[in-house]
Amino acid sequence: MIARLFTAFALLASALEAQTPPPAHQHGAEIPGLKKELFAGITAQDLLRPGSAPGSVKVTLVATFNAANYGMNFNGYSHGKAIIEVPLGTKVEVTFINPSPVPHSAIVIDQADAKKLQMPEPFFPGGATPKHLMGQTMGKSQFSFTADEAGDYALACGFPSHAVAGHWIALKVNAEAKTASLKLGDQAAVPLKP
Repeated sequence: MIARLFTAFALLASALEAQTPPPAHQHGAEIPGLKKELFAGITAQDLLRPGSAPGSVKVTLVATFNAANYGMNFNGYSHGKAIIEVPLGTKVEVTFINPSPVPHSAIVIDQADAKKLQMPEPFFPGGATPKHLMGQTMGKSQFSFTADEAGDYALACGFPSHAVAGHWIALKVNAEAKTASLKLGDQAAVPLKP
């Protein structure tokens, strides 16, 4: 019964996405019922900051940051339109914040898996929030992983059908990169300054 409900939701989301392009990044738009104090002062640029140790980065993911993509976004971006690039071997420290009463989570997956209704286990050991398939509401959690395999990945919401509806941003692990960088939408990638 629940599986059929998720399938129906995903089909509806796909149909809506096919008929209507996702709204522009409405950084001023709001979703009612958010616990705003959980993400006060956080911006899209906080997706990537220097980490606590050399060779590490800090990623802050805020689910339902605004009304873009019907609230299924991280820091206002969805469908891989924000790209975090890190050198191979980087330790990634993630703070996940969900100010919404709707369950969300975060998981690192192969980018191709963002098209699936049900999420696999995290690609990198440790690369997910607790209970990533059930999600959490109105709270914060942290996790970390080492990006030890080059490739194209996604930081996605693990709640069933959310990633396929676009609730993910891109994570590129590049063996040639010397420094991490952040690309937001059509803007040029900005290298991370220590």
